[in-house]
Amino acid sequence: MPDVDLRPKRIADFIEQFYVEPGRKVRLPRDFDPAGTRRISKAESKEILAAGVQLLAEYQDRLAAQDTYGLVIVLQAMDAAGKDGTIKHVMSGVNPQGVTVNSFKVPSVEELDHDYMWRYAKAMPGRGHIGIFNRSYYEEVLVVRVHPAILAGQKLPPSAKRAGVWQRRFREINDWEHYVVDNGFKIVKLFLNLSKEEQRRRFLARIDLPEKNWKFSSNDAKERGFWDDYQKAFSDVLSNTSTEWAPWYVIPADDKPFARVAAAGVIANALIRIDPRYPTVGEEQKADLLVAKQALEAEAPKGAAPDPIEAETAEKSKDAAPAKAKKGKGKPKKG
Repeated sequence: MPDVDLRPKRIADFIEQFYVEPGRKVRLPRDFDPAGTRRISKAESKEILAAGVQLLAEYQDRLAAQDTYGLVIVLQAMDAAGKDGTIKHVMSGVNPQGVTVNSFKVPSVEELDHDYMWRYAKAMPGRGHIGIFNRSYYEEVLVVRVHPAILAGQKLPPSAKRAGVWQRRFREINDWEHYVVDNGFKIVKLFLNLSKEEQRRRFLARIDLPEKNWKFSSNDAKERGFWDDYQKAFSDVLSNTSTEWAPWYVIPADDKPFARVAAAGVIANALIRIDPRYPTVGEEQKADLLVAKQALEAEAPKGAAPDPIEAETAEKSKDAAPAKAKKGKGKPKKG
């Protein structure tokens, strides 16, 4: 692992700059700079991310083993902000059996026959698992708000479409998230904050570079025409749904490597706070393990160590001791 400081306090201090304090009135892009990178180079970002990915893998393994808590990662952003890349790079080292990714498109006929949270609740991860929502129930107060015709087509009774619908949905989402968190599922909410100019540049790259043509659709350009409306909608979402139990983090997304480091930091912090532990066994199980160990040792071929794992562990501990002692030596204090 690269020599990177990933102590819990260091991670918590780093992500503090992205935190949306509950009750804060947010105005985008004034309040959060899409290009804010604290002067971390691309090489440094990659080194930090490599170490962070290993840390995430360790915590995911513990989360799965404990099987008590779950983690939900909500990703929201404008087009081309890097949601897919964030998932690909940040979650690259975790066990794919313990992670599910859900991308929510236009609701189906079946989904429209239920309440607007139904399809998202169905996609929630189980205990011990990490679920990633690539876009989420927040689309119901973002794209639906920017395009009111969608609300009209949701088969809602008139009372559900009256004035105050967005404030009501904010309250409903906050209450639902509180319920989810109370049941052991931590929610991490990331808004990848992209500037309008950087989005223009990325769209042009998708048009000019043949290998990226598949990423672009004419609808992307149409939605860009609603940029200001989306900025207002995102501002209201951040202002009204960043809570103590499920706060938002605004990730500066103009610099992709830095954005991935920042996202990894927020996710790692959530897992550190959960602090999942490997299960311990009782005395009866330990006795059973000892019996099985003795039987396996008795099967050792001639000339082989009865317990090669025990021998390897002892050897590794012996090799690690001098290195640890050497690392602990610092410069002598000036008298």
